[in-house]
Amino acid sequence: MQPKNAPSLTLLNFHFQLWILFIAIYSLPRLLMGQTNEIEIVQWLSKAELAPPFAAPPSLKAWMTKREEIRSRVWQLLGKLPPRPKGLQVQTLSHEQREGYVLEKFQFDNGAGAVVPGYLLLPKHASQRAPAVLYCHWHGGEYDIGKEELFQAAHTPEPPGPAFAKRGYVVLGIDAYCFGERNGHGPAEKGGAGELSVSKFNLWVGRTLWGMILRDDLLALDYLAARPEVDAKRIGVMGMSMGATRAWWLMALDERIKTGVPICCLTRYQNLIEHDWLKAHGIYYYVPQMLNYFDTEAVVALIAPRPVLFLDGDDDRTSPVDGIRVIESAVRPVYRLFGKDPEFQSVVYTGQGHVYTPEMWAKTLEWLNRYLLGN
Repeated sequence: MQPKNAPSLTLLNFHFQLWILFIAIYSLPRLLMGQTNEIEIVQWLSKAELAPPFAAPPSLKAWMTKREEIRSRVWQLLGKLPPRPKGLQVQTLSHEQREGYVLEKFQFDNGAGAVVPGYLLLPKHASQRAPAVLYCHWHGGEYDIGKEELFQAAHTPEPPGPAFAKRGYVVLGIDAYCFGERNGHGPAEKGGAGELSVSKFNLWVGRTLWGMILRDDLLALDYLAARPEVDAKRIGVMGMSMGATRAWWLMALDERIKTGVPICCLTRYQNLIEHDWLKAHGIYYYVPQMLNYFDTEAVVALIAPRPVLFLDGDDDRTSPVDGIRVIESAVRPVYRLFGKDPEFQSVVYTGQGHVYTPEMWAKTLEWLNRYLLGN
């Protein structure tokens, strides 16, 4: 029985219909705009000169030939990078005893007009050469942080630098262009405007900002591998977001890196375009002409047969999950050519966005312990 003075069902239905009509009218322009964007995106892609889909060759011999072709093309696309200095001159700025590790601050001239500052963490009481981790900091628009991320629990459940050093790893991290102590240096303002200026400069001189970021990381790897405390055959790389992308590109380019854990950034570029989410990444990320030759599954395939663990969320807009699945399907057959199927692992967490959870951190530690510490 309906309570006295309660509105009638007819009146409620009328109000509900008015509400639905209001929502439809309010949403229609946005829906139409979204549909228009999707149609235009498809048109743009259909008229672009895109490379055919990547597929693993039928034999290991064929892949080894193809791998060299892809790697050579990747280097070419990164631009005319200055040669890396053969004898890297590193200046140690400080040496500090901390609980469970020793902290050194250093810097080196990258031979391209810039000084690169970094931190090196050495485990105390190591009796032999130790495994090492090259840590790549993230972006997140946090231009003032850079390598200081090593000592923060903002993006990892615990500060990663001390956490690894106390577990027996040598840890090295540097400031990428435009970050940390390099924020505002060179032909650049501070922050995002500076990043854009540095990118413009590099394009004008025939190279990419992404290539220069990776070049500095490889110089850091040169220094790490040469340290007497380090077992150069047991070096891993890791990072989240921009750090993740740096990690898997570095593994693709340099065989000295034995394993890696990239977190929250396994991006297939065509899928990013299709989802209308190019804004998810900064200007540093874009390599001219790349899609004329291949998408990122070809780069990831260069890591094979070395072990790599990708950790991502299916709600992470920086890495559309349908693109992750394409990469997985393309790369696994390459690992199969080596008989190393289990060495390629990709975990996608349901309902999770751009975040590094305690579960992911535990998987990171377990993976690196297995392949670098032998535990």
